[in-house]
Amino acid sequence: MFRDTTLDLAFQALADPSRRAMVDRLVQGPATVSELAKPLAMSLPGVMQHLAVLEASGLVISEKVGRTRTCRIEPKVLTQAEHWITERRALWERRLDRLGQFLDETKDED
Repeated sequence: MFRDTTLDLAFQALADPSRRAMVDRLVQGPATVSELAKPLAMSLPGVMQHLAVLEASGLVISEKVGRTRTCRIEPKVLTQAEHWITERRALWERRLDRLGQFLDETKDED
């Protein structure tokens, strides 16, 4: 079976609600670490640990200028995850359509 480490890391990173909140914020545009930390009930070191996971997954890129670290979303990884989910959704929709057709056909036989 094919393993895509990028997707594994992305889904692992998105499994945490705090990291999803950070991604939600970053989808709106770049933000400093302080801006990302503000709505979260955790210490700044905790926020930095979550950001490290997001950066390791490729979902977030950060840049330090002076004393300020600014983060931004990396759309490529989100696009890959979206594509993976869309493929599975299409497969299941086709299967459910076939099941519906089968049930309609067998209903007419009764």
